[in-house]
Amino acid sequence: MSQVELIKQLRERTGAGLLDCKKAIEEANGDIEKAIEILRKKGIAKAEKKIGRVTKEGIIEAYIHPGAQLGVLVELNCETDFVARTDEFKKLAREIAMQIAATNPIAVKREDIPSEVVEKEKEIYAAQAKEMGKPDHIVERIVQSKLENFYKENVLLEQPYIRDPSITVMDFIKQHIAKFGENITVRRFARFRLGEE
Repeated sequence: MSQVELIKQLRERTGAGLLDCKKAIEEANGDIEKAIEILRKKGIAKAEKKIGRVTKEGIIEAYIHPGAQLGVLVELNCETDFVARTDEFKKLAREIAMQIAATNPIAVKREDIPSEVVEKEKEIYAAQAKEMGKPDHIVERIVQSKLENFYKENVLLEQPYIRDPSITVMDFIKQHIAKFGENITVRRFARFRLGEE
């Protein structure tokens, strides 16, 4: 396969720019899989730099689970209206809404969980550890470990992504930040199940 064909294939598979694809193919000595990995690493590094930027545009996506018993509204923000109107951005919003429907998180990020909820969890974990007869210095480590698991289960951005559990929802969003060249944030969500208070 010629270098031009490799670059074309790499662009189709990653959505990266022409020059970035050319450099990645050269760096990977024509190995397309290695070139994809190189682009992903560079893209995630670039995405990290964009994370602090202001996101005032975006969309509100609605997802109704088949059977109409469960629904989610999610507000996904980006930097420009141009990106917000793309099909790919809408698809990202839908994926996040489906994640929320499937996993029922209680907050977007750990800082959004009320401190009284976190304290209550710590109390429960400490009581469980003491009940097992663990010494005090071990109890604190057990509490911290269980609290981290609590965050992974209940914080949207820290949850394993439903379609690829090897990455978190935040990693999935970072891939799109790298692709769009803009910061993307989940501002808020609401999940409704028929009959729930």
